[in-house]
Amino acid sequence: MLIRVSAISYLNTIPFVYGLQNHPVSRYIDLEFSTPAESAQKLSDGRTDISIVPVGAIPEIKNNLIFSDYCIGAEGKVASVLLCSGVPVEKISSVYLDTESRTSVLLTKLLAQRFWKISPEYIPFNFSKTEIDTKKSYLLIGDKALRRGGDFEYVYDLAEEWIKFSSLPFVFACWTANRDLDPSFVREFNDALRLGVENIDKAVDKYSNGFNKEYALKYLAENVSFNLSADKRKGLAEFWSLALDELKSKVRWFG
Repeated sequence: MLIRVSAISYLNTIPFVYGLQNHPVSRYIDLEFSTPAESAQKLSDGRTDISIVPVGAIPEIKNNLIFSDYCIGAEGKVASVLLCSGVPVEKISSVYLDTESRTSVLLTKLLAQRFWKISPEYIPFNFSKTEIDTKKSYLLIGDKALRRGGDFEYVYDLAEEWIKFSSLPFVFACWTANRDLDPSFVREFNDALRLGVENIDKAVDKYSNGFNKEYALKYLAENVSFNLSADKRKGLAEFWSLALDELKSKVRWFG
């Protein structure tokens, strides 16, 4: 039986997709695409065996296991998770939330309370049904942030703001399973992800997501950090501690 894998249909995951589809591990997996929230829910419901999951949702998944050496992270500006506003952050009274990723929502609220010292109203927003008003304030994530962030007068990159606040890198999503995996499969899966990260130019050629090639290559090389390093694990533990109380104790790490 094939192992069911859910990836996220954003530009920042195309190196992983390329690797998984061009490595021998592809023989053992059934790869599908989802939004971040859907990817987490499918793993939680048992509709997939492996998903790349926003870190804010991982503690709620039963038998969760962060098994891979790779992630979607940032060691500086990430460019694809933004608080965009028509007014400076200290004057923001309400934020329209992109709810496709719980992680970004939690990070916005954490920074508002602990770093920016503001208490705005939070309003869920459907970006597919309502036009953006650049005089208002929005949490934009993924490709929407890359395409629309430049339309606003004030833009706050949440990875950069987190680093200012914590002095640690940020992790947005991790490859997570809902059961133990065979070590040989884990090695092959990691090797496939490495293949993709080492061939970003080929990944962009195949899956540009409608972005200019030069722009996509620059974003993936300069804004996204794919290695789940020790410092990123520290940053992730700190985020869980601050945003999710003691839920960090419910997370399992491979190895």
